[in-house]
Parts: sequence; structure tokens; C-alpha cells
Amino acid sequence: MISKLFLKNKIIDYIKLMRMKHYIKNFLIFLPIIFSLNFYEIEKDIKVLIGFIIFSLLSSIVYIINDIQDIDNDRKHPEKSKRPIASGRVTKRESYILIAVLIIVIITINILFKMNYDSIVILLIYLVLNILYSKKLKKIQLLDVLILVTYFLLRVIYGASLINVKVSHWLYLTIISFSFYLSLGKRRNELMQLKGETREVLKYYTKDFLDKNMYMFLTLTNVFYSLWCVDVQNIEKFGTSYFILTVPLVIIICMKYSLNIENNSSGDPVEVLLSDKILIMLVIFYFIIMLGLIVI
Repeated sequence: MISKLFLKNKIIDYIKLMRMKHYIKNFLIFLPIIFSLNFYEIEKDIKVLIGFIIFSLLSSIVYIINDIQDIDNDRKHPEKSKRPIASGRVTKRESYILIAVLIIVIITINILFKMNYDSIVILLIYLVLNILYSKKLKKIQLLDVLILVTYFLLRVIYGASLINVKVSHWLYLTIISFSFYLSLGKRRNELMQLKGETREVLKYYTKDFLDKNMYMFLTLTNVFYSLWCVDVQNIEKFGTSYFILTVPLVIIICMKYSLNIENNSSGDPVEVLLSDKILIMLVIFYFIIMLGLIVI
């Protein structure tokens, strides 16, 4: 009985260590296949789905590496101290074993499904960049935010590489701007709540700087998205000009997210989204409308 309970708790700790709820960010991988109208091809759907699994497992490796690297700082944090490694529920040795297992699984899947060279290169770039970020780059002001933005962008580029399609420039600009907004918002709330105690780079930022720039990028996000909606090539490709009707909904979603950021939030995009049922419903409603416009 004790051994079963111990095993159950260990599995739960491993799942928490892998941070599976953060896989939600990897849904960006599906944007290229949706907006390129290739989702009618089953073979490509499977390829992107496999890519999603691979990228999710790789992101888990990154989270584990970060937790090992940040163990001392995490123990000073009111929430991060509860993480499996920081709390001592999972040892460093167990963490390294889990990393090795995940690497073997990723390599095996890539070989079995014959993933293309470009997608593998992007995975390596993502991994190396994360390691460099964890070791040194996260301590350099502005560069730390730029790298967080790059993570979001790499997900979209990876999704496009899986099926060899191009992504609209307006869509890229929208994603880049929104990623800056999310990343600056995360730093803003870390600064407000932690006062730089567990993240060294926060001493270089001020609340006013982060506020001004995050809302500048939020404005750009709405502008770039609106331009994507009225782009002649998109209207011709999708056969509809009704995308512009989704702009008010996007603005409302951004306002709701901003309201959460302004309140006592961690600033982490996944935490902000999953902790607000209304925001989740708005996002789901948006994607239903978008899929309806694209499919119909």
C-alpha cells in the first residue's frame, strides 16, 4: 500500500516537473497548418500532431534543466519553492534520468516518423538557446525578454517547417508583438511581487518602463492583427472578408488579459489564462469563430 502510494506520488511529481500544462503554448505549432488551409490533408495533420508531441517533450526537458539550474533561487520564491526539485521531492539524479529518457523518446519519434531536417534544426536551436538562457542570457536586460519572444516565434516556425509552408508576414508580426507583450507583462509582475529577490535581471527594469513598452506592443498587436484581417491576399485565399469582425473580440480578450495582469497575477501567460474561466471562454469562442470562417 505504501509503495503504491509512493509510486503514485512520484508519477505526479514527474508530471509536475515536466510542466505539461505549459504545453498549451505549443498549440502555436498548429497555426501554420490552419492558416495555410493544409488541415484537410490527413498526412500533414499527423505530421504536425507528432511535431507537437516532440516539441512538448523537448519543452519539458528545458523546464527540468531550468529547475535544476535555478534550484537555489526557486527555494526563495513563495510558489516556485513548491516545485518538485526545489522542494526535494525529486532529486537531481532522478531529474537527469528523466531528461535522458525524454531525449531517447524524442530521437526515436523523429527517426520513426522521418521528420525533416529543418524541423530538427529548429528543435536544436530551441534547446541550445534555452540552455544559454538558463546559464547566462537571462541575466542580461532586454535580451532576456527578446529570447522569451523567440521561444514563441520558434514554435510557429517549427509548425511551418513540418509541412513546408510560408506564414503571412502580418501573422508573424502579430505573434512577435503579442509575445513581447506577454513577456514584458511577466517581467512586470515579477518585479511588482518579487522585487528582484529571485531574478537578478529585474534590478535593471522599472514598472514604468515595463508598463509603457508592454502596452506599446499590445497596441501593435491589435494593429498588425487588423492588417492581417484586411490583407487582400488573405481575403482571396480564404474567400471571406469577415475576419475584420473578430477584431473587437481580440481587443476584448487583450483587455481581459490586461485586467488580470494589473491585478495580483503571477504574470505567467499560462497561469493567467488557466486561472480565468471567462478568459478561457473568450479564447475558445474566438477560435471557434476563426475556424468557422476558415472552413466555411
